[in-house]
Amino acid sequence: MTATQSGAPICWCLTEGHAGMESQVLGLAEALGTAPIAKRVRLRFPWTHVPPRLALPPLTAQAEGSTLLIPPWPDLLITCGRRSVSLSMRIRRLSEGRTFTVHIQDPHVPADCFDMIVVPEHDRLRGPNVMVTRAAIHRVTTEKLNMGAERLAPDLAHLPRPLAAVLVGGSNRRYRLTPRRVKTICRSLAQAVGESGAGLAVTPSRRTGAENEAALRAGLAGLPAYIWGGAGENPYLGLLGLADMIVVTADSVSMVSEALATGKPVHVIECEGLSRRFGTFHAGLRAAGLTRPFRGHLETWAYEPPDDTRKVAEELAHRLAARRMSGKG
Repeated sequence: MTATQSGAPICWCLTEGHAGMESQVLGLAEALGTAPIAKRVRLRFPWTHVPPRLALPPLTAQAEGSTLLIPPWPDLLITCGRRSVSLSMRIRRLSEGRTFTVHIQDPHVPADCFDMIVVPEHDRLRGPNVMVTRAAIHRVTTEKLNMGAERLAPDLAHLPRPLAAVLVGGSNRRYRLTPRRVKTICRSLAQAVGESGAGLAVTPSRRTGAENEAALRAGLAGLPAYIWGGAGENPYLGLLGLADMIVVTADSVSMVSEALATGKPVHVIECEGLSRRFGTFHAGLRAAGLTRPFRGHLETWAYEPPDDTRKVAEELAHRLAARRMSGKG
């Protein structure tokens, strides 16, 4: 296996470009000490509907706007998301096995199609090359939180303490966020402010949507609240760094996992919808004393933050070293 002059492997991080997926692949690559090269790809029809177990698409099957995937192949390829599975399998084959492939989340193909797979506890896949985590891998580090907090502090200096960061997601295949639900959430946040005197620092996500954002602003009008408007750099890390506690919607495993990396109390807002996998994830966090449901009250408690990203990076480094020693890479 070749590597950069620093000794770190040349690493591609391949996703469809969704924020939660990119956070996981880049977070693992950075924890490993590489300088990852982000690749965003989409497949063209009919390959979007062909399961990888039936046929692998040629690399020319990428849709317009995708990043080119051409040799030289990387030493390490980290992927996340259903559409990246077949591309990773194709690159592994084209590199004649020299590219070490890691997939995050259940790829729904035999585990031996990858050199390593990383799944959360709420996924059922297990095997000798499968590593199980409690929370999602992410890019949040203490250094990034401190830097973000320092940059954002002047903008939030007018807000009272304690400060609650409110992370708002949106609708996906499992959950729905509607203006009606947003109004209910705002009433609960208003109740919490009335009880605790807290300030609110709120950031919507890409999935929140204009109608929900409008409902959010209307519902929090008159409260001591900062709501990011979408212009300029996302203050997400600064909010996490400055907050005394965090309130986050349940629709995103990544946002909840990133909030837990702070070690601060994380309150989870229930969303409309049903997901067995997400339900298992949230139930496990509550049982472990890591999160609590948000019921219009801001509470404080202590816990040891999950350190899954570091643990997976250490195991990956061990496996890469073993491959180099064996002469296979």
